[in-house]
Amino acid sequence: MIRRDVLVVNDVGLHARPAASLVKAASSFSCNIWVEAESGRADAKSLLMVLALGVTQGTEIVIITDGPDEEKAAADLAELVESGFPGGT
Repeated sequence: MIRRDVLVVNDVGLHARPAASLVKAASSFSCNIWVEAESGRADAKSLLMVLALGVTQGTEIVIITDGPDEEKAAADLAELVESGFPGGT
């Protein structure tokens, strides 16, 4: 299991398009992936659950991965969030 602390830097946080980008990326991995924020924990492969977290710009989240491709998933998803979801806002 890997835990990665990541700061959400894009203007709209994990709303609509950025959340959809995160879910799409997470769904490409076979491991289990969660996003954790102060508001709770969500399955990163579920758009509704990610949106329900209400993550805004400047929020620190934790990406948690567990499974066969957990290292690559954690690295790729952290990079996506830290980059501000280019083309996804």
